[in-house]
Amino acid sequence: MPAQQLVQGGRRRGAGGLVQAAEDAAQAAVAGTLGDQGDAAAAPQAQPGANAGAPGRGPAGPLPGPAHDPHDLNGVWNMRRGFGGNAYGRVPPEMTDWAKDQFKQIKSSNGGDYTLEQTNDPVITKCYPPGTPRIYLQPFPWQIVKGDKEVLFIYEYDHTVRHVFTDGRKHPEDVTPTYMGDSIGSWDGNTFVVDTVGFNDKTWLDRVGHPHSDQLHVVERFTRVNLNDLELDITMEDPKALVKPWDVHLAFQLRPDWTLEEQVCTDNGDFLHFEK
Repeated sequence: MPAQQLVQGGRRRGAGGLVQAAEDAAQAAVAGTLGDQGDAAAAPQAQPGANAGAPGRGPAGPLPGPAHDPHDLNGVWNMRRGFGGNAYGRVPPEMTDWAKDQFKQIKSSNGGDYTLEQTNDPVITKCYPPGTPRIYLQPFPWQIVKGDKEVLFIYEYDHTVRHVFTDGRKHPEDVTPTYMGDSIGSWDGNTFVVDTVGFNDKTWLDRVGHPHSDQLHVVERFTRVNLNDLELDITMEDPKALVKPWDVHLAFQLRPDWTLEEQVCTDNGDFLHFEK
């Protein structure tokens, strides 16, 4: 991953915060491709660019912590060790013929297969928003802020904000395609379910470059298991790109002493000159 991203995510949290953020991001990049797919020996052959051969320790379980109101998701969250990286796990999605053709044209620099000058990653070359759910794989923290009629997801990366409406509204019939999609949320017991549609087709599903179409439908299920830990199950459906739904799992740790910093893609300078 570009070093700017590794450092930027923790630079203003003091020496301890900087080191911790860097360690979190590095461990996620090395070990995170194991995701929650189980032991490496039992997993299918890894996808290209997913750092599959790295000697990761596997995903970390929830930390012991006091009970907490499961309906209170507020706070700054960062990827827990062993999750994240370039992909969600060792098992790639089952792609349609259309998606396979698109994937052949992908030149991802995140796994080392291509340089930054060769990549066609729209996040790097065009400063496009990463999209949902790829944004969780960017090595930056994010914050949940609950309001009366909506929940805000504020991502430090590129200062991206998602409005998850909780006032009972439905998706607009004439929804405007966007990078992050149109999101509505509701509670299923102690799990906050976010349903998102209305995507354009300009983003990737992950940092490896798996494509999607404007028919993408993403469902995120957030469960706060204790004070410190937030579990996230994601289902991606796309009849044009995916043979069947792609289910993945991520996990986040509360960072109560952290605050988000403004971070804009263009502030990182030209990524294409980073390797020089």
